[in-house]
Amino acid sequence: MTNLFSTFDPTTSIMSLSLNWLSTSLGLLILPISFWFLPSRTLMMWNTITLTLHKEFKTILGPSSHQGSTFLFIALFSFILFNNFMGLFPYVFTSSSHLTFTLTLALPLWLAFMLYGWLNHTQHMLAHLVPTGTPGPLMPFMVCIETISNMIRPGTLAVRLMANMVAGHLLLTLLGSTGPTLSYTMLSLLMVGQIMLLMLESAVAVIQSYVFAVLTTLYSSEVT
Repeated sequence: MTNLFSTFDPTTSIMSLSLNWLSTSLGLLILPISFWFLPSRTLMMWNTITLTLHKEFKTILGPSSHQGSTFLFIALFSFILFNNFMGLFPYVFTSSSHLTFTLTLALPLWLAFMLYGWLNHTQHMLAHLVPTGTPGPLMPFMVCIETISNMIRPGTLAVRLMANMVAGHLLLTLLGSTGPTLSYTMLSLLMVGQIMLLMLESAVAVIQSYVFAVLTTLYSSEVT
């Protein structure tokens, strides 16, 4: 099992520097290309996606949100989506399968939302700890439960993204390692199964980045 999970370790190093994490910044090289040509179908499709996300996040945040606040969550979605897809290519390090990456995104955002809410809307944050219609004897317990649920939010965001990325890649690795011992018939079936799993992983990459961005938007809307 140690060798199995070692495929996710950032072990490649040159001059004592772990260069695997450079895969998270490859988008800086690919992104400007879209501005060098006339609008292509790919760029038009991406503009449609970002416009749809903008409308949805604007609806979640409500009319009282600050102007341009949706761009933060659209950028978050795009960044996670790119890193999830980069991990599907052979010999490319999957940075989103590590808590170092996911917690770095979830923890500062959650902490910023909490600080903003408690400093600017203290009464609203206190009232949010007790749901409407809670009986008096249950109020202390509800405060404890709501406090714990708020505290574990960055952990659940980070672990959800990391676990989904690790599970799919681990399944692809396990099935692929059995290839040399199979017959030609079973090998062809294995290749079909691997292609279907790769399609499933592509869908998971989109869904998990969308879930991360939507949940972050919901946490932001609760403090405003």
